Amino acid sequence: MAVTAPPATRTLTLTIDGREVTAPEGATIWEAAKEAGIEIPVLCHDERYDPVGVCRMCVVDVGGRVYAAACVRPCEEGMEVRTATPEVEQRRATLTQLLLVDQPPPERDPKETTTADNELLALARRYGVQREDGLPLGSGRGEDHSNPVIAVNHDACILCDRCVRACDDIQGNDVIGRSGKGYTARIAFDLNDPMGDSSCVTCGECVAACPTGAIVNKPIRDVPIQPRSELDQVDTVCPYCGVGCALTYHVDRERNAISFAEGREQPGSKRRLCVKGRYGWDYAQDPQRLTKPLIRREGSYPKGPLSTDVRGEGRGRRKPGGLVNYDEVMPHFREAEWDEALGLVARRLKEIHGQHGPGSIAGFGSAKCSNEEAYLFQKLIRAGFGTNNVDHCTRLCHASSVAALFEGVGSGAVSTTYGDILNADVAILAGTNTTANHPVASSFFKQAKRRGTTLIVVDPRRERIADYADIYCQIKPGTDVAFYNGVMHEIIARDLVDREFIARRVTNYGELAKVVRQYPPERAAQICGVDADTIREVARLWGAAGAAVIYWGMGISQHTTGTDNARCLIALCSITGQVGRQGTGLHPLRGQNNVQGASDAGLIPMFYPDYQLVTREDARERFQAAWGRELDPERGLTVTEIVASALKGGVRGMYMMGENPFLSDPNVNKVRKALAALEFLAVQDIFLTETAEFADVVLPATSYMEKDGTYTNTDRRVQIGRKVLEPPGEAREDWRIVCDVARRIGLPMDYESPREVFDELVSLTSNYAGLSYDNLGEMGKLYPNPDPERSDGTVVLFDDRFGTDDGKAHLVPAEWLPAKELPDEEFPFVLNTGRLLEHWHTGSMTRRSYALDAIQPRALVFLNPDDAARMGIAEGDFVRITSRRGSIELGARLSHRDTPGTCFIPFHFREAAANVLTIDELDPYGKIPEYKFCAVKVERVGPGPSAGNGAAAAVRSDGGEEYRGERAEVKSTSPSDGSDAEPAG
Repeated sequence: MAVTAPPATRTLTLTIDGREVTAPEGATIWEAAKEAGIEIPVLCHDERYDPVGVCRMCVVDVGGRVYAAACVRPCEEGMEVRTATPEVEQRRATLTQLLLVDQPPPERDPKETTTADNELLALARRYGVQREDGLPLGSGRGEDHSNPVIAVNHDACILCDRCVRACDDIQGNDVIGRSGKGYTARIAFDLNDPMGDSSCVTCGECVAACPTGAIVNKPIRDVPIQPRSELDQVDTVCPYCGVGCALTYHVDRERNAISFAEGREQPGSKRRLCVKGRYGWDYAQDPQRLTKPLIRREGSYPKGPLSTDVRGEGRGRRKPGGLVNYDEVMPHFREAEWDEALGLVARRLKEIHGQHGPGSIAGFGSAKCSNEEAYLFQKLIRAGFGTNNVDHCTRLCHASSVAALFEGVGSGAVSTTYGDILNADVAILAGTNTTANHPVASSFFKQAKRRGTTLIVVDPRRERIADYADIYCQIKPGTDVAFYNGVMHEIIARDLVDREFIARRVTNYGELAKVVRQYPPERAAQICGVDADTIREVARLWGAAGAAVIYWGMGISQHTTGTDNARCLIALCSITGQVGRQGTGLHPLRGQNNVQGASDAGLIPMFYPDYQLVTREDARERFQAAWGRELDPERGLTVTEIVASALKGGVRGMYMMGENPFLSDPNVNKVRKALAALEFLAVQDIFLTETAEFADVVLPATSYMEKDGTYTNTDRRVQIGRKVLEPPGEAREDWRIVCDVARRIGLPMDYESPREVFDELVSLTSNYAGLSYDNLGEMGKLYPNPDPERSDGTVVLFDDRFGTDDGKAHLVPAEWLPAKELPDEEFPFVLNTGRLLEHWHTGSMTRRSYALDAIQPRALVFLNPDDAARMGIAEGDFVRITSRRGSIELGARLSHRDTPGTCFIPFHFREAAANVLTIDELDPYGKIPEYKFCAVKVERVGPGPSAGNGAAAAVRSDGGEEYRGERAEVKSTSPSDGSDAEPAG
């Protein structure tokens, strides 16, 4: 390991324990000793944190004259250091014994403190000291069990401040500090609040940092926390967002259960995790897992939603909220053997294909499945049924970004990594709630800000990341194009463009300049609501930056103008030469853990694997040769187009692997009708989802935890996800089920393992060239990678040419257009939808996770307090939100992060499904729905359960997303179309 030290132009030489050691100028004694393989014990220090020297355990003898803390004392030329003299060791032993005085008995609670890694107790064993008998225990500084998965014992705390630095310096959350003086001093959360009532986001970084067991994990689902030596360790990847954090699960094989999870080293995530990664894995052990194939009973036709009591208790659930009610749904299905279920799927899909042609079949794959499974699924649909009607959730998140990127730079992948922000002078975060959607990536963004990167946040909603911004631009919803055109106008007017870069590497600059000339800052300000001087300042900062980078989320892409929004970002980088160098580039932050990989593998209707157009004859011939089948020469239908086709009798048979469009697609009422209209639907999943209620056959799949496969994160890092647990009952891996179906329709798929499938994918995917299970190793590899045996891969793309045919960036100017549905007198509010930190998409995983459901158990609508006051709405009141498509009722949450005239609803909650309200208008290029803008009205229905008893939480000044204390119940009402659908999804 290289010594961590500031950049230096020279080295120096010192002697440590009689050995001559060379170290960079500025390195500490502890760092130099570690590099030389000499151990110096520490308690308050870790190589990831800035040293503070408060525990003094690392004291060393310097020159026989002074004892100095090695973690903070810089090395000097000619310095002589002795690390383990009898005097030094005696001081450490004494210090250890003093620290033991207040310690509670070891293993006080076997369920919470037996990971056997208490560093203070390890030092006690090393020095042969123990707490003296007869001494009173700590004076009762208290314990805190208010967090559902983390326990705090203040008496075990030695005030080393590692948790403080983990929270501040690593995660950037700034929650933990100190309170009290002298002996009564202790760590504190916010203003000495209970941890569970504070702004803590339960990332668990403090647990990972604590050396004494003062902050520890609680057991989940009664699986005790045990010593590492008694558990199996499985190195794998987090199954949630596109950041793809590397982690280790500690597995109790006797119980076939996970005891706890920890982050591990990887060039991207660097041992960090969020609440979902560290505590959200127990959904795999939920008793509602599907374990046998199910076939719909004859008496349960015609098809429709089967679960009406969304607040029912469900089997084995502590508090299921709005999950599918198994007691209502299961009687409509009968259990079947695999041969019968697979035979029925193959027979019915073949019959529909034979009667109505290839266009009558469609498939939805999943970005939660592996690269191998995505590859096989699209191969089944294309080669088995002769259609390109195959898609997945990329259509609902970054399809417009990908359309613009392919058009502009010739590649849909990110041009640099999220960690590269540390090399940027200026960074724009556009339409991205990174603290909720990509928490670990946001920790790097916050770290960059602390290190001097100028952070510019552009978003209609003041998300938490805006609190760290140098400039926050609160644009009006749907006005991104006007804002960025105004910025580019000023950049060009100030001559801050990179003319050499434009001349050599850019096309159509003249047309772009002509369009943005019509958007002076004053006009842009009238449209977007950000004042002209701020637009000028953003332009000046961006144009003057040596290195500048843009990261964006679905606030850019999920609009009918999403492609135009992304075109503006591409142009902004291109005209200033901010692409192709360290600290520069374009990065659409991917949502799902494998949305990048699923797209790479061809799980999209217009591309084969490696983004080879299905309409190109040479590409089609290549895959016909590889698969031995004639292939469709026309692009297929997208997710939203498939739904529309089903309503018109076009698509009649569908196979869905891991998708839940009933909740994830816009305009739920329309989706419900489309699903009911299908002649046959096969659903392959780990739980009964809302979509599965419409299925003819349900196939039980393994979860992420129960199979091997590769996954590609937002950085283009391909990593191996390894099997952690044994699957329940007769559940099978998705790739095996797809192969079983393929063979039954006459398409040979005979693979022994995911490794074999990956090798086939690599042979057809130039971006993955050279990658293999062997060289991916523990940390994965970035693609493209010219030498995967020795290199981590390419961080920055487009250093000398873009991926377009001519190697240049193709600028496409965009005019601002208003949203398709604007507020009016009847529907005066703009609805925005998105995620919460603790939940994921339709909630089928996270709402079955104990920790995540306990922290965020209820659906809420976030309203500006001024709007709420005008309507007589108080915190926790029931409100009705109505659009032209439907109506839902849920609790109100007053938040200063939402601008007047807008409201925000997370889309995870079946009982108050936001997509009952959303509009299904599409971006004309990416075919992505408009999730971020539709007109609604807000009405107070009645008081929440806390009304009148003073228990309801007050409006938080920071408008944070945590909802503590009394939670409002959620009601749902029938859709406005009067149909017999169950009301809120």
